[in-house]
Amino acid sequence: MNSIAKVSHFAGKTFALWVVLIGVIAFFVPSGFVWVTPYISLLLGVIMFGMGMTLTVEDFKRVAKQPKSVAVGVAAQFTIMPLLAFGLAKAFQLSPEIAVGVILVGCCPGGTASNVITYLAKGNTALSVAITSVSTLLAPILTPALIYLFASEWLDVSFSSLFLSVVQVVLVPVILGIAARSIFKEKVKKAVPAMPLVSVIAIVVIVGAVVGGNKEAIITSGVLIFTIVVLHNGLGLVIGFGLAKALKLDFSSQKAISIEVGMQNSGLGAALAIAHFNPAAAVPSALFSLWHNVSGPLAATLWNRK
Repeated sequence: MNSIAKVSHFAGKTFALWVVLIGVIAFFVPSGFVWVTPYISLLLGVIMFGMGMTLTVEDFKRVAKQPKSVAVGVAAQFTIMPLLAFGLAKAFQLSPEIAVGVILVGCCPGGTASNVITYLAKGNTALSVAITSVSTLLAPILTPALIYLFASEWLDVSFSSLFLSVVQVVLVPVILGIAARSIFKEKVKKAVPAMPLVSVIAIVVIVGAVVGGNKEAIITSGVLIFTIVVLHNGLGLVIGFGLAKALKLDFSSQKAISIEVGMQNSGLGAALAIAHFNPAAAVPSALFSLWHNVSGPLAATLWNRK
């Protein structure tokens, strides 16, 4: 188990490298990954089940210990990123599929990678875990509602269908993971160190499937989409940090909220795009998954130097 934990730790630290590598391979050999597309929701469910297994009673106690900070982080998560996505889609006059794809990413809860990046940045990791947990549990209602609000201008959006999808691939697996930990405490505790490896494999395979299945869309508009992804992520990090600072939270909490706002659960975005919209709508999620795993460690390095 120690060797698996070491491999898992290495995979987590080199996550961005594997995303880039698999993305490049999938671009040139799409047939090796497109077969995964029907299983993206299942893979995301595995990731969320793993997240549920890592949650403890202490994680939920943290919410009670710092309610203001958690509320600020969750509110910022579900306002700043959707508004930025809508503004960028309007400003760049994106096609309907790409506009919806950008909005999908913006309306998703924070990604689990944000907890690792917050730890590396010497931020308030407990706050980061609390915000991720709360935003994930609220996602079945808020994510479909926000997508309906902001994306209906471009394509027909079914709130009920999106709600069911998020419940199936996020809420149910997380609850099952929490239940598994409470029932099989010691066995699950031994398996938890391996979960980062499982998450890394699942995410890079999802990215490979999206890239491989949308090669033509990436060729025609990849530079534009990547520019928007960088702006979306960068503005989220900056505005999240500025908001936390304006509300006089401590520096470690400012870093945590910045990272929580800027880093999204792009796997969920890809799954929803493929299940409910044009596959091309999943491209922003795939590129976001790549970029936020580059920008996050960069931000952590800069903060550590400070």
